[in-house]
Amino acid sequence: MKTFTSLLTSIVMAAWVGAIAVFSIQNIEAVSLKFLTFTSIQIPVGVLLSFCLGTGMVLGAIAPLLLPQPKRNKRRRLAENDLEEFEF
Repeated sequence: MKTFTSLLTSIVMAAWVGAIAVFSIQNIEAVSLKFLTFTSIQIPVGVLLSFCLGTGMVLGAIAPLLLPQPKRNKRRRLAENDLEEFEF
């Protein structure tokens, strides 16, 4: 199952990279970002999109490591152990 998950993840990532490549070739004009009073330099849309996608991937990979894992309820563990005693 782990191999299938890795394959599916690779296919999705390849599709995103391909879509960004096609989009950046079709939209070569330069844009600048404006946030409140700050303005960025003018860069092509494809470069901006690639940068945002890469940043999102890195943060998405790091976020689960930083978030605390939910603790399992002791009562639930006992209920799971009780189910193992029954034969179906």
